[in-house]
Amino acid sequence: DDVLNVSGHRLGTMEIESALVANTTLVAEAAVVGRPDDLTGEAVCAFVVTKPGADVDEAALLAHCRGHLGDFEVPKLIRIVDALPATSTGKVQKHLLRQQFARLAEQAWLNEAP
Repeated sequence: DDVLNVSGHRLGTMEIESALVANTTLVAEAAVVGRPDDLTGEAVCAFVVTKPGADVDEAALLAHCRGHLGDFEVPKLIRIVDALPATSTGKVQKHLLRQQFARLAEQAWLNEAP
């Protein structure tokens, strides 16, 4: 899906991806997906590939987003990755990214269990 439903707002992922990539000195590629959220319906989550030699972390990318997007559009979570999974034609496989977030959430839950 390239449209997320966050607190009743329908968000196009391309706008959020464009805001991340607009930081041209740091970001090479970005992909945005939603993950289920009990409070908002879906939470905006981003995977970012930084440019070689870029010194950036998730907090800096979130700050950049806050300056360019509405509050409900700002990703709740950003992960910096080496590459985005893509088909042979270059289309990002967002279903694989959603699966990665599901595994991360499950691991976090297991780590919190007594």
